[in-house]
Amino acid sequence: MNNELKKILSSDTDGLLTYEYIANHMGTCDDDMPALADNIIRVDLTGQITVSAALYLHATGPDKYKDIIDKLIAASLQKDREHKYIVDLLPGIWGEDYKSHVEELNRASDNFRRIYKRIYSNDII
Repeated sequence: MNNELKKILSSDTDGLLTYEYIANHMGTCDDDMPALADNIIRVDLTGQITVSAALYLHATGPDKYKDIIDKLIAASLQKDREHKYIVDLLPGIWGEDYKSHVEELNRASDNFRRIYKRIYSNDII
């Protein structure tokens, strides 16, 4: 981890600086991605940046960043208690047609199941 990154991580108060660092250094910061994700999780109090980072990493490399994405999604469930941001994960991660595959996705992904259950609490899973 270089000094520029250490400075960003220590001065980031909401995750946005870390998110911008990822976006501006995509492909060259892969070795630091676990620390970057951890920093977003640590400082983002609402889940907004955590969700955005998960969506961005999914869009740029869903297989490459799978473990980081899963970690960010799990953290967003803890942070976004009002469900303002996690709702965007359903179509963003699992596709616009996720509703037609709910049973399959529930079996395949604990994160999907947990989000779906929170968003559609009146539906039977």
